[in-house]
Amino acid sequence: MDFDEVDKEKKDMKNKSLLNNANTSLNDESRGLKQLLPFLGPAFVASVAYIDPGNYATNIAAGSKYGYQLLWVILASNLMAVLIQMMSAKLGIATGRNLPEISRERFSKKTSILLWLQAELVIMATDLAEFIGASLGLYLLFNIPMIAAALIAAVGSFAILELQRRGVRPLEAIITGMIFIVVIAFGIQVFFAEPEAGPLLKGLFTPTFDGVDSILLSAGILGATVMPHAIYLHSGLTSSRIVGKNEKERKKIFKFEAIDVIIAMIIAGGINASMLIVAAALFNKEGLLVEDLEVAFNHFDSLLGPTAAILFGIGLLSAGLSSSSVGTMTGDIVMQGYINRKIPLYLRRFITMAPPLAIIIMGVNPTKALVMSQVVLSFGIAFALIPLIIFTSNKKLMGTLVNRKLTTVIAWSIAVLIICLNIFLLYETLFG
Repeated sequence: MDFDEVDKEKKDMKNKSLLNNANTSLNDESRGLKQLLPFLGPAFVASVAYIDPGNYATNIAAGSKYGYQLLWVILASNLMAVLIQMMSAKLGIATGRNLPEISRERFSKKTSILLWLQAELVIMATDLAEFIGASLGLYLLFNIPMIAAALIAAVGSFAILELQRRGVRPLEAIITGMIFIVVIAFGIQVFFAEPEAGPLLKGLFTPTFDGVDSILLSAGILGATVMPHAIYLHSGLTSSRIVGKNEKERKKIFKFEAIDVIIAMIIAGGINASMLIVAAALFNKEGLLVEDLEVAFNHFDSLLGPTAAILFGIGLLSAGLSSSSVGTMTGDIVMQGYINRKIPLYLRRFITMAPPLAIIIMGVNPTKALVMSQVVLSFGIAFALIPLIIFTSNKKLMGTLVNRKLTTVIAWSIAVLIICLNIFLLYETLFG
């Protein structure tokens, strides 16, 4: 027996243990955390996409330029994300297959190949943002050259990826831990920044814009929040994790996974809101327009002291490392799903690290690279979101978990809005 077979056997044993615990919870009529616990995890892994370094760039720019005014955009984006991730989780639970697999079954071979190619492009753009973010975090924290920081980030991402070979729970645990590092970092920064409650609440609950630039920035916030690779990933995480034997069990599994989604999205939304709030309370108040993460780090140091700057760097590093590993997992899912092929995870990680390493070696501004990666991501959202809505609205495919009519109407409205805003973002970025 070779090492790969040993790893597979260990992973299967751990997943079997998880399944046994879940089946106990499905058959147990008691309530509480013990019953919910086996189902928690997939949404936390997928939610990493909502707090990646691309979000740092857009949220801090929005807060520094418009104060609390665009805080409502984060709230609206997060509500959209909750619905989208619930549909993605539901698709995996109802069918036992992920979104790319169902697309391969229902679309032509040529269409599946084209969908796979665009998905790989989107994942490479995602990885660009996340890898550069992790490298920038190391550079800011330890004042080491970006090339050296990139190599250290590469080692870190490989270490996290190794956890996937050891089973579901270790990976979920480390990624959840990294999310909470970001939560703590920005929670403390909000405390230090002392935001004003009145303007904050007004910005959260009063939808307003201030010219074309604010609409463009809002499109950037939405584009950095609703990520195509999170849709692919979530359906893959729920499709084989815990398989319901009948409609009743599948409905119960979805009920638990819905709680998982809500908790994870509240945390992700809170982190994004904290980024904007801190930028508004500090930079906007001082009349500072901050569109560069290195500049933001230096301003945190000068306005609040080194502790705040270090917390910012730690948060950026944690978000970048965890997000990059999740991007690699998604690449594995889309390749297997669309074209029924797989390559070793480490080879995939090496391939996706090449573009950001090249950009860092060429000396391209990291924040500009992050912004451009979000433009590429905007191409991919329609190719993930539209099939998701079509499939989850199909009664034959979904059974009792099919979308309600109101859900379908809201989902299509969200899709149209996101696609229109992304077209606007692309036009303004490329030709504006």
